[in-house]
Amino acid sequence: MNKISQVFQRLQPAGFKRPLAAYRLVQAAILISLFWKWKFFLEANSIYANIPVEDPFFPDWLRSVTTIRLAFWGSALATSISLIASVNLLQKICSWLGFFGISLMCIHQGSYNDMTFVTVWWCCLWSVWLAHRLETGQQELLIRRAAFLSRLIISMILLGGAAGKWTPEYWSGEVLFDIYFVDRDFWVFNYLRDTYEPKELQEIAKWYSRQTVIVETVSGIGLWILPARWAALIGTIILSGIVILSNQYLLSVVGCLIGLACVGFLVPRRAQPTVLTAHPTIEKPTAH
Repeated sequence: MNKISQVFQRLQPAGFKRPLAAYRLVQAAILISLFWKWKFFLEANSIYANIPVEDPFFPDWLRSVTTIRLAFWGSALATSISLIASVNLLQKICSWLGFFGISLMCIHQGSYNDMTFVTVWWCCLWSVWLAHRLETGQQELLIRRAAFLSRLIISMILLGGAAGKWTPEYWSGEVLFDIYFVDRDFWVFNYLRDTYEPKELQEIAKWYSRQTVIVETVSGIGLWILPARWAALIGTIILSGIVILSNQYLLSVVGCLIGLACVGFLVPRRAQPTVLTAHPTIEKPTAH
């Protein structure tokens, strides 16, 4: 592993800035999450344009189809610009614009209950924080802090998800059985339905649900205290597993978090202290 890291460091171009690379990585991940919601956005846009839904709880501007259009497209455009921008002032402005647009998505009638915009919101908040520090002279300290903040956010989100699942219905597997095992068209559940009887499926659903609750709980409690690279590896595996073993549509929720988790891979290894071994001085006899 050390040799691979040394080769990777030699391949890095001169002047490689890890915090900037982390910033751009997360912007790309945010875009993946947003555009994975493309089908949802088209459907929501069509519904609100043709069949206005009115909930008196929301003010008119938070029910408006114009608001949700501007918020979604404005966030996507601002994030795209921040991904390629090389001027820090532009990165700051676009980070704030993206954060503001996603904040609107989190409170708009048409998107407030979609977890995608909650996870993207946290990634946008992280981006605003980092954009205002990219020009600091302490680049190594900054990337370590950025990685710590990223795994702290991921731990909080996982722990929040676990807290909502500590119920008898989840522990028994009843909820996930109804959501996934009955008729979900996904390779894992299609295989299980073709292979096992209904009673066996209920037992599988029970342990599937329990491992979900336990993994999210343990990760939420302990992921943030792990070393940066280990946290990045474990976080990436857990978040990717959610998509691979549950539902491909969940990539919109965890895609940005996977990018956030990968920030830990950019943290440099600490230099090992050099141990100097003292060798006794051998005196040569003088010639007489």
